[in-house]
Amino acid sequence: MRRPASPTRRGPGSSIFWDLLTFERLMTNQVIHLIYWAGLGVIALIAFGTVGAAVGVALREESWIGVILAIPVLVAGLLVVGGLILLWRSFCELYVALFRLSDDLHALRQAADAAEQTPRAAPRQPAPGPLN
Repeated sequence: MRRPASPTRRGPGSSIFWDLLTFERLMTNQVIHLIYWAGLGVIALIAFGTVGAAVGVALREESWIGVILAIPVLVAGLLVVGGLILLWRSFCELYVALFRLSDDLHALRQAADAAEQTPRAAPRQPAPGPLN
């Protein structure tokens, strides 16, 4: 089925303001990088909190028991932070993959529309030959 030509389609010189008002060009690919780094910043704060909690546990007890208790807190916290980093990265990659899929489908749709608009050549008829 053929889509009607959209009067809002712009050429390669379209402005960013026009891109913000329409959905002809998806901007999430650019925005997801900012979201990824902001998420890594939050995870870094969690890592600093984990290290602070381990130091707090070590300082609370005046004996070696505090240090012995702080080591598992530190190791477990850093393992959780490593898991969070992997999960956050995979979550952001999922969104990038989904939006790249959308871009590919958009390109395929444009190619199909262009193929429909080009006139097809008449099929060649075989040359008449001798009847045997």
